[in-house]
Amino acid sequence: MAKQKTISQSISLTGVGLHTGNTSTIMFKPAEPNTHYVFVRADLPERVEIPALVDYVVDISRGTTLGIDIPGVGDDDGKQVVVHTVEHVLAALVGLGIDNCIIELSTNEPPVFDGSSRHYVDALLEAEIVEQEIDREYFELSEQVGYKNNEKLVDMVALPLNDYRLTVMVDYFIPALGSQHSGLFNMESEFVEEFSSARTFCFFTEVENLLKQGLIKGGGLESAVVIMDKEAETVELEAIQNLFKMKSVPIVDDSGILNGTKLRYKNEPARHKLLDLIGDLALVGVPIKAQILAARPGHKSNVELAKLLRKQYLRQKVKERINPQKNKKIELDIYKILEIIPHRFPFLLVDKIIHLDLKENIIVGVKNVTVNEPFFTGHFPDKPVMPGVLIAEAMGQVGGLIVWYTQDVSQKLMYFSGFKNVKFKKPVIPGDQLVFEVQLVSQKFGMLIYKGTAYVDGEVVCEAEYYAALVNK
Repeated sequence: MAKQKTISQSISLTGVGLHTGNTSTIMFKPAEPNTHYVFVRADLPERVEIPALVDYVVDISRGTTLGIDIPGVGDDDGKQVVVHTVEHVLAALVGLGIDNCIIELSTNEPPVFDGSSRHYVDALLEAEIVEQEIDREYFELSEQVGYKNNEKLVDMVALPLNDYRLTVMVDYFIPALGSQHSGLFNMESEFVEEFSSARTFCFFTEVENLLKQGLIKGGGLESAVVIMDKEAETVELEAIQNLFKMKSVPIVDDSGILNGTKLRYKNEPARHKLLDLIGDLALVGVPIKAQILAARPGHKSNVELAKLLRKQYLRQKVKERINPQKNKKIELDIYKILEIIPHRFPFLLVDKIIHLDLKENIIVGVKNVTVNEPFFTGHFPDKPVMPGVLIAEAMGQVGGLIVWYTQDVSQKLMYFSGFKNVKFKKPVIPGDQLVFEVQLVSQKFGMLIYKGTAYVDGEVVCEAEYYAALVNK
């Protein structure tokens, strides 16, 4: 089993942000196992962390922007804190097999450099990549996941594969670009030399539009390949000269690329689209094992596919957690439960805890339902059915255990103060094994909120949200 990796020391680079034009210093820092990637805005009155997850994507208009709402601390509107164009940074981390890293910024956008990931790659290699003690977790896709946009002729699919491979096709129906393909089949041996140096590109007709939108303030012909998609008038070329503060008017030759910029690879645009795809799919939050096929991808479609993959990943995680046959580890047995929980027969309704994640505040408990349960003698005795309120009570006890386990509550009692969105979906009968997954959502000033789902054989039988209070005995 491969181990997780981080860097051995911090390292920083300074440059200009592509869209904001802000002078920016980016510092890569080592991170603990299971951190994944976290962007940090160190320039604000209080330190703000934004996890590199698709849940935090707030804009994909010309790059991938992450954001989080923090009233009174945000950038423009005093609420939302953002980090623009994260895809090249994330691609570098994924391409080098780095699992955990803190990315600290002095402003709201990483420096663009030459429009590729190569500067980040070189810095991370200089910082040295080191193994950590914890095994790497992979998202092994179990079924096909796809995304289409017929209007844009976008077609993307992720297929199960015991590896990570990506194939990209781009075709914008422009002679200067043509139809291009690129594929990456071995991240370790191909990424650095074959893909990390591929630069971003745009079309000539887009440049003025982007500037009107307040974008590419830090752009120039040294940070992007501009492809000619029309015949340029002299006045338009002079406008480009002024916009980018160039010493001379840019030229148009037979290459179809403004100013005759030489491509680093014959299919550099396709390779850069693949680079963007790697970076955007990092937002799934875990290394992927799948074959990705993408026709005409862009940030919007990449993010949509990342959302679908993350949803599938979280579904698979739940299945693994709630399957006692696969998840055989016992975090708390009945004897340990008796030491923690105040309940006793006949109201102790938890047999064991098989998963306890104090970072995510998730707990999974098991209740074996036998015909000898005392409530069956009086609750539909001819055809015993477990009372729904006792299913909810058992799930509440599982949720309470995460509180009792993590703090001294010997002089306190926990009372339920309310329930919300309680749903009973299937009857529970003798012989069933109830598995409860509960997550503590909030814990402030002695008030608790947690959500739970009860399963039998992987099917949901009950859902509920709990409100409880810790009070002195």
